[in-house]
Amino acid sequence: MVDLSEGGAGSPGARRHALGSVNNGRKTARKSRSRRGKRGRKRKHKKNPRNSRTSPPFLPPEAEEGNIEYKLKLVNPTQYRFEHLATQLKWRLQEGRGEAVYQIGVEDNGLLVGLTDGDMKASLRTLRRMAEKVGADITLLREREVDFDSDRNTRKIAEVLVRKVPDDQQFLDLRVAVLGNVDSGKSTLLGVLTQGELDNGRGRARLNLFRHLHEIQTGRTSSISFEILGFNSKGEVVNYSESRTAEQICESSSKMITFIDLAGHHKYLKTTIFGLTSYCPDFAMLVVSANTGIAGTTREHLGLAMALKVPIFIAVSKVDLCSGGTVERTVRQLERVLKQPGCNKVPLRVVSADDAVSAAQQFTQSACVTPIFTLSSVSGQSLELLKVFLNVLPPLGNSKEQEELMQQLTEFQVDEIYSVPDVGTVVGGTLYSGVCREGERLVVGPTDEGRFLRLKVGSIQRNRSACRVLRAGQAATLALGSFDRSLLRKGMVMVSPRMNPTICCQFEAAIVLLFHAKTFRRGSQVTVHVGNVRQTATVESLHGKDELRTGERAVVRFRFIKHPEYLRVGAKLLFREGVTKGIGHVTRLLPPSQNQNQNQNLNHNLQDN
Repeated sequence: MVDLSEGGAGSPGARRHALGSVNNGRKTARKSRSRRGKRGRKRKHKKNPRNSRTSPPFLPPEAEEGNIEYKLKLVNPTQYRFEHLATQLKWRLQEGRGEAVYQIGVEDNGLLVGLTDGDMKASLRTLRRMAEKVGADITLLREREVDFDSDRNTRKIAEVLVRKVPDDQQFLDLRVAVLGNVDSGKSTLLGVLTQGELDNGRGRARLNLFRHLHEIQTGRTSSISFEILGFNSKGEVVNYSESRTAEQICESSSKMITFIDLAGHHKYLKTTIFGLTSYCPDFAMLVVSANTGIAGTTREHLGLAMALKVPIFIAVSKVDLCSGGTVERTVRQLERVLKQPGCNKVPLRVVSADDAVSAAQQFTQSACVTPIFTLSSVSGQSLELLKVFLNVLPPLGNSKEQEELMQQLTEFQVDEIYSVPDVGTVVGGTLYSGVCREGERLVVGPTDEGRFLRLKVGSIQRNRSACRVLRAGQAATLALGSFDRSLLRKGMVMVSPRMNPTICCQFEAAIVLLFHAKTFRRGSQVTVHVGNVRQTATVESLHGKDELRTGERAVVRFRFIKHPEYLRVGAKLLFREGVTKGIGHVTRLLPPSQNQNQNQNLNHNLQDN
C-alpha cells in the first residue's frame, strides 16, 4: 500500500527531497569532474617540459675519453690554471683527431647551469686564447637559453667547435659513400657541393664528376669516382669555387670529406658493392628523389649499407620539382621503411641549423638515428644544413684505435691500378694498418701461383696532392715506377716483408642467407666480396645442414675457383649471385693443399721482380 502522507515515499515532499538529492548529486558529480579536470590539467601542465620550472635539464655525464668537454665557466683563470686548461684542450683535440666540442655553462655531471652574458663572453675569450695556444680555431655552433628556474635571470649555455689549423697535411679525412637509385640526383648533388655552383636543372653540375664519354651521354654513373669537400679551422667551406686545384683545397682544409660516388643502376651493382666493401666508407648518404620516392635499387642499397654496418643518413633531392604534399609523402614513406623491424632506425628530420648540429652528434653516438634532409640542387634549399651537418660530423674511431693500427705492420689494399705517362705503374687503395713512407720496400701479392713479389714505393699522393707519410685508415695512390702492371690485380695487398701473410683457397664463414629463391646448398657458386677481394667461390660444405633457406644461418666452407686470396679472420663477408644474397664474417682460414703448400713456401724466398 502506497503511503501518501508527508514524508512518505510518494509524497510531494519526498519527491522534492529526491529531486534535490539527484540535483545535488549532479552538482557534486560536476564539481568532482571539474576538480578532476583541473587536477588533470595541472598534472598535464606539470608534465609539459616547456612549462616545467622545477627539474633542471641534464646532458649525459662527461666522459673521460672522447673529444667532448664540459666547462661551467672559464672566467679569468690564473696562469697555472690556463696552462692546465690548454693541456686539457690538447688532449681533447688528440682524442677527436683534430676536433673537440666544448659545452660552456655545463657541470661535469651534465647539469645545464648556464652563464650570464658577461661570464659567457669572458669564457669564450678564454677558450679562444686556449685554442690559439695549441694552434686551433673556435666556432660557436649554437647558444641555448636555460630557464628551468624562474627566479633566476636568463642564462645561456654555448656549444663550441674547436678545430686544429691544418699543418703538414694532417687533416681529418672522412669518407662518405653516396648511394641511391639511378636518376636520383647523386652526382648532381656532389657537383653542387664540391663546385660551389647550383645546377641549371639539366645536369650541368655533374659533368665534372663523370669519367667516361658514355656517362656524359647517358647521364648515368657506371664507375667509382671521388670528389672532395673541405672545411677550414673556422668551419668555412673550401671547394673548387675558391680553389683551383685539389692541392689548394687540401692545404686550406682542416677537415676533408671524400665522397665516393657509386653507380645507381642495377647492372652496375657489383661496382657499387665493391665500392662499399673495398673503400671502407665511414658513412653512407642515401639519395632519394622526392618525385619518385623509394624505387629501383633504393631498398637494395639501404640493405647493403646496413648489412655492412655503415651508418647512413638520407638526402631527399629534387624537392623543387614537387609540391609540399609530395615531399611529405616521400619522407613518410622513408620513415615507415626505417621503422620496420628489419631496420629499427629512428628517423630524424633536419629543418634547422640547430637540428643539423644535434643530428651530427647523435648520429655517431647512436647507430639507430638516421637524419633526413630535404634539399634541392637547383634552388639550393637546405644545402647549407647539409654542409653544417658535414662540418660538425665527428669521426667514428678515436685516436687510440688509430694509434694501435699504426703500431702494426704495413698493409695496403690494392683497389685500383693505373699506368701514368712519365710516372709508370700507380696503385690506389687504402692503408689498413701501419705507416707507409716514400721509398719504403714492400711485397705485393698473392699472384695466381700464391707468391709475393718485392717492390719499392716511389711517391705518395692523397686527394691528388703530394704526401710523404701515409697513416693507417688513409686512402692514397702509390707510384711503383717500372713495376710490371700485368703482375698486379685488384684484391692484392702490399705488406711489410716482415709479415708472414696468410693466403688461402678455402675458408669458412658464419653466414646469414638474406634471400634465395629456392635453397642454398653444396655446389652453389656465388660472387664473394671480402674487403677489396672479389672472386667467384664454390660452396664446399654446410656444417650440420644439407641446405639453407632464406633467413637461416650456418657455417659454410667456400673455395675460390680461380686463385688464392689474402684474407683476415673476422673480416666482413658479402656474397651474391643473381637475386641470392647473404652476409657474414670469416671464421677460419683453411691450410692450402699439398700443391699449394709448395707455392706458399715460396713466400719466404721472395722473388725480385
